[in-house]
Amino acid sequence: MKKIIIAAAAKNGVIGKTSGEMPWHVKEEFQHFKDTTFGYPVIMGRKTFQTLGKPLKGRLNIIVTRNEQFNPGHEDVKVFNDLLLAISFAELEKPEKIFIIGGGQIYKQAMPIVDELLISIMDYEADGEVKFPEISDDEWEMKEREKRNVFEILRYVRK
Repeated sequence: MKKIIIAAAAKNGVIGKTSGEMPWHVKEEFQHFKDTTFGYPVIMGRKTFQTLGKPLKGRLNIIVTRNEQFNPGHEDVKVFNDLLLAISFAELEKPEKIFIIGGGQIYKQAMPIVDELLISIMDYEADGEVKFPEISDDEWEMKEREKRNVFEILRYVRK
């Protein structure tokens, strides 16, 4: 089972604002995200879930939060207070892949344990406080680049 981070970042590394909102709305990038993750478990932080406002359809939604009282308001959404426990739960479904979908803290925790990175780099810089972790050339090798209208999809695999 592959563990994959999927993210969208501006040229300056910004992925969002501390409020949880994304600094852009690009329909083509959202469609890429949906097409890629549909049918697979997705693991996200609480702020990311709250920004979405509801579970993503067609996917097992798993939230990681330190808030042990957090109630997502949807009984089919699973909540864990540890990323590794969330991944272990997702593995019980025996999926081909699981996706880590954000936000910044979850990406930092997941970087050492994922197999691939699927990063959409927007063609512009953005305002925001949350940045994607640095991608080290010592650990990651870029395998594919696919140019889209206002972004480029980069696929990295662990060396």
